[in-house]
Order: sequence, then structure tokens, then C-alpha cells
Amino acid sequence: MARIVRFHEHGGPEVLRIEDHEVAVPGAGEVRIRVKALGLNRAEALLRAGHYIETPALPCGLGLEAAGLVEAVGEGVDGFVSGDAVSIIPPISMIRWPAYGELITVPAAQVVKHPASLNWDEAASVWMQYLTAYGALIDIARLGKDDTVVVTAASSSVGLAAIQIANLVGATPIAVTRTSAKRHALLDAGAAHVIASAEEDLEARLKEISGPEGIRVVFDPIGGPIFEPLTAAMSHGGILIEYGGLSPEPTPFPLFTVLGKALTLRGYLVHEILGDPERLEAAKTFIIGGLESGALKPAIARVFPFEQIVEAHRYLEANEQFGKIVVTV
Repeated sequence: MARIVRFHEHGGPEVLRIEDHEVAVPGAGEVRIRVKALGLNRAEALLRAGHYIETPALPCGLGLEAAGLVEAVGEGVDGFVSGDAVSIIPPISMIRWPAYGELITVPAAQVVKHPASLNWDEAASVWMQYLTAYGALIDIARLGKDDTVVVTAASSSVGLAAIQIANLVGATPIAVTRTSAKRHALLDAGAAHVIASAEEDLEARLKEISGPEGIRVVFDPIGGPIFEPLTAAMSHGGILIEYGGLSPEPTPFPLFTVLGKALTLRGYLVHEILGDPERLEAAKTFIIGGLESGALKPAIARVFPFEQIVEAHRYLEANEQFGKIVVTV
């Protein structure tokens, strides 16, 4: 028996329960992991609340990221033995492979030996943020050293990962955040410029920074009215990659700007990378190399014990974090 987290009804953080549950023995191609830390993501809050891209049968587990020690391996698994320190790639289905628990069983293809320089908190914070940012910026946009990239919601874990990846490939990252409270922290995190969108004219500042060339790549999880100033500052042939919908307001389609500049507005979910073995292997190679060199380093916003999973979810929803929320197990 092991403790796991499940919910029996949709709702707020209070519906999460810690329960004793039998964890499956690893089958063929599977690995069982003794979890040391969990990385929290907004997708988990959406699943819990009933607003995620998957619709679960209740009761349901949840969780996309974990790190820990291999406890057992199933038939046909090569490359892992008991005691290996590993982290997990987020699964395509959180319902099928939930991570919130003391023991989890996952496909070996999801398991990675992360660099030994990472502690458990950092190892549990790697894959969702860096795969999301890599897939958009490197795999799709082909970001390079001559590019300027706008990163909105820049203090989120994905935003910070995008800033680090931009710097790794020699691009110039412009961080967009709501207020100037995090300006110095974002500059310290590697942003070349910081714009407080609630305090400054976003379009004017972007044009001032980028000059007549404009901005080729925009990476945005917000949508809503911000689309108009973002696209107005983009270059001819630029690409705006949308990976979320945080704004409660309608998102306008800037028709004449898109036509006049031949812009690409591209919807994106990390599942594109997770579901393509070749693209995923390239992503893992890039990210592990960045972690080993120190160019990529997860930022931890706050750490909660496993027993405070409800409080951790409340904090996740109530605060604009600077980095990742982690739960130690």
C-alpha cells in the first residue's frame, strides 16, 4: 500500500484526498518509482476542476511530473535498475498515468535519468516547463541567435524556461509581466528587457526595443486583448505561438495585421512533442545538455510537504509564482 492523491468530485483544492492505495506491480515495459518530489502544474488544477482536455471517470488521480528512485522494473525494460535516480516525462494521459503518490508505475519510455547535479525538487520541475518551451521555440519556431522573442507570463515556470532557452541559443528574450514587481528578478533570470504590461504601452515598448525589424517570435499563454499589441510589433513572416488561454476576455483576430505581415498564429500543446518519439528524443538531448552545462536550471517558487497537497493547490491558484511549486514526498 502507498499513499496517493485522488479526487472523487470536481471542485477546488479541497476535493483532493490522500488515500492508501495498492500500486500496480510493473508490467512489461513499465517502471515503478519511489517518489521523492512532485512538480505542480496548472493542468492538474484544471483536471481537478473539470476543465481539462481529458474527462476523467471518478475517482481519479492526477499529476504530470515526479522524480524519485527506481524500485522495480517490468519485463523487457533495459537501462534502468533498482536505485536509479530518475524523473518522468509528462504522460499523454494524466488520467492513465497519474504522478501524485508515494509509489507510481509508469512506462519506461517516460523515465529519464536526469543529471546528477539536480536535487529532487529541481528534477521534479524539469520536463513540463522545458519541453513546452523547447517545442515552441526550437522545434516549431527554430529560434536562433539573430532572433528576438517575446515571452509573456514570463515569471511562470514555462516563461522562465523560455528565457533560458532563448539565451542558450543566443536569441534576445523580452519578458512581459503584468507589473514591475518582478522586473529585477526577471532581469536576473536572463531577460534582456522587461515590460510591465499593466504599467507601460506594450506595443510602443516592443517597437522601441525591436526597431524597424520587428519581432519574429512571440510565445504566449494568455490570449485576449494582448494579441493586438503583440502582432502589431511583429516582423513580416513572424510567428505567434499560443499555448494557453489565461485571459478571461475574448481574443481578437487582428486580421489586417496578419494579412499585411503574413503572420502565422499557431496553436500549440506540448502533446505534439510527447506524442512523437523522434521529436521527443531531440528535445531530451537538447534539455539534458542544457541542464548539464548549467544553462538550464529550474527555478523553485515554493516547496510544500505531501501532507499539504491541498494547500499547495491553493497556492498554485492564488499566486503568480516565480518558477515552480514542488511537493516533497
